[in-house]
Amino acid sequence: MAEAYIAAVARSAGGKRGGRLAGVHPADLAGKVLAGLVERSGIDPAAIEDVIMGCACPGGEQGANIARNAVLASGLPESVPATHVDRQCGSSQQALHFAAATVMSGAMDVIVAAGVESMTRVPMGLPWTLPAQHGFGTYRSPGIEARYPDTPFSQFGGAEMMATKYGFTREDLDRFALESHRRAAAATEAGKFAGEIVPIEVVTPEGETVVHTVDEGIRFDASLEKIASLKLLREGGVISAGNASQICDGAAALLVVNETGLKALGLTPLARVHHMTVIGHDPVIMLEAPIPATERALAKTGLGIDDIDLFEVNEAFASVPLAWLKALGADPAKLNVNGGAIALGHPLGGSGSKLMTTLVSALHDRGGRYGLQTMCEAGGMANVTIVERL
Repeated sequence: MAEAYIAAVARSAGGKRGGRLAGVHPADLAGKVLAGLVERSGIDPAAIEDVIMGCACPGGEQGANIARNAVLASGLPESVPATHVDRQCGSSQQALHFAAATVMSGAMDVIVAAGVESMTRVPMGLPWTLPAQHGFGTYRSPGIEARYPDTPFSQFGGAEMMATKYGFTREDLDRFALESHRRAAAATEAGKFAGEIVPIEVVTPEGETVVHTVDEGIRFDASLEKIASLKLLREGGVISAGNASQICDGAAALLVVNETGLKALGLTPLARVHHMTVIGHDPVIMLEAPIPATERALAKTGLGIDDIDLFEVNEAFASVPLAWLKALGADPAKLNVNGGAIALGHPLGGSGSKLMTTLVSALHDRGGRYGLQTMCEAGGMANVTIVERL
């Protein structure tokens, strides 16, 4: 079987809700990143055999196959097909898995795995809350209700359950959040993200044309006192907006090829996809799945946790990576070394490709060999991807 390689990476800088990217249609946002990926790789865009794009809220401006619409908005040839993937927050990590499996099979040689989410323009949950409000029903079927009677599926509730189960206090979560901002600020100031980010020209509400190149969510003046002052999401809980991921607009893309594709395009690979895992888990606590998913991935590869040089564990809530660290016995110095979603933002279905872009870049910057990426997903699922730097 052929190997799957990541030959180029690109992402937008994250935009805050109502921020720099608020005026950009998500198809245009993803299209600009696709065009940036093609430009920096130097390939003939007609060589792309498919675009697989994750999006967690495929409705409104993100409906009607956002992937194909992004291709049409990008200026890529009309011959480039595209399809949308929904595995909620893991959507674009799953897009990478599908792309890698396809080139490994030899069915195709050159695929783009990507993701996008404009959480300003398509608010979280809109594709299912809006139909319910207009009498078109809910995703919770009678079969689901029979199996989970009067049991809510809530990521916020799950985050609180994780903190309780693994023994984390509000201060533990706030300190983790502060470190996320500090690492992201340090990485930005040192230019660590410069090779990842596609500059995007935007027009501000004041009519000024600017180039968006810096993740807007980073609090360069973050302090424990400021984070601790934020209101809790529920009385008696430990989760606040300060120790949870930020609402974010963003897109990212990865060029995925096999040996035939590398040779045809004349490219040098950045990384090899070493392993892919996805599992289902408890949909009520919901956010714990990255732990057994990582255990399965390590068991299948024969690698130990200490064999991995860098980890990207999505910071949906601080309790998730903290629980993952505790359960796996992983080194916190290797985790989210350039900050995570608490500082950089979590553009839902775009986060999988965004995290992989950062992971591959960080492996090259630090000279590591193996990197592992995982994230919690609605419904109690998790993907794990292990890559080897080349």
